Amino acid sequence: MKTKYLYLLLLPVIVACGSGEPSVDELIANGDTESISQKKTELLNQKKELEDEIKAIESYLDKNSVKKEGSLVSVEPIEDTLFNHYIELQGSVDTKQNITVKAETSGILQRVYVTEGQKVSKGQTLAKIDDGGLSQQIEQMKVQAQLAKTTFERQKRLWDQNIGSEIQYLQAKANYESQQNAINSMQQQLAKSIVKAPFAGVIDNVMTEQGNVVSPGMTELFRLVNLDNMYIEVEVPETYIASINEGTDVQIEFPVLGEKMDSKVRQASSFINPANRSFSIEVPVKNEKKNVKPNLTAKLKINDYTNKEAILIPLAVISENQDGEQYVMVAVNRQSGDDFDTAVAKRKLIKTGKTSDNMIEIVNGLEVGDVIIVEGARSVKDDQQIRIKA
Repeated sequence: MKTKYLYLLLLPVIVACGSGEPSVDELIANGDTESISQKKTELLNQKKELEDEIKAIESYLDKNSVKKEGSLVSVEPIEDTLFNHYIELQGSVDTKQNITVKAETSGILQRVYVTEGQKVSKGQTLAKIDDGGLSQQIEQMKVQAQLAKTTFERQKRLWDQNIGSEIQYLQAKANYESQQNAINSMQQQLAKSIVKAPFAGVIDNVMTEQGNVVSPGMTELFRLVNLDNMYIEVEVPETYIASINEGTDVQIEFPVLGEKMDSKVRQASSFINPANRSFSIEVPVKNEKKNVKPNLTAKLKINDYTNKEAILIPLAVISENQDGEQYVMVAVNRQSGDDFDTAVAKRKLIKTGKTSDNMIEIVNGLEVGDVIIVEGARSVKDDQQIRIKA
């Protein structure tokens, strides 16, 4: 098309060149440098004038073509889809089996049987504290208890044969039982000198060296951690108490590890904290690789809302009128053409719901099958004719 316009505009120049003026070939043949330079300048000026005229013609045709055929837009048909909305919170990992093992009796720490990082089983001996002679006292008491037992058994046989007094029988019995109770009590005290693991786990830290004097309830001996039963506890605003409860889906991300996992709410508190108007939830953490540690930072995405047949549209296509009402532009009366489909733009008022990323849920105003204008939505007006990109 541009070539045709250029030919038409050059036609007067060609005619002029054939009306007595020497041609370029003739000027070159004559070798007149000055005349050739003048001819060049003349032709360059004519070329610039022609280019300016062509641009003006093209600009006019483009503008009138748009007015005639409508603004060029892109559209997207409405479909229903599964919509999951999440709230994002941050918490840290904890475990119910993360304790400091302390001494239960006083004395010198005679032996330490474990090292840091060692795995131990429930009931395994971790250390031994000097019993202060309790074991010898128990052996002496066992001798006395054996004598009391023999005396009691003999007195019982006599009493069964109605020989002797009842008071002698009862005294022998009480003496024997007292000796047994005293031995049991001393054995319980002696057992406290043997430090055992209350559950299976890993010795995270040996806190007291062998040979130190320890005190009951004061001296910390070991830190024992079990990485199997890990969980995250977070505070959730009270506005979500009806939508977040036991069994709610949760996506967990550990930014430091670069890992994600799925879980569910294991426990939701029924108590609202009056200080911050929130309630706590507990989310279990699978720790198959044993790389999740206590106090590790975690990001939680908690599913507080789900719609299996939601209508979602981009946030960018929504506009607002002077009354504060939200609306979108849709394409109606669509017709197919040679190069473009044509339609009419119509304004539709909408009501919105929850947002996710750059999408928003439409709860009223649009239906499945409607065609919304996406690109060019803010540049068209109600009842304006539009052209739709293929």
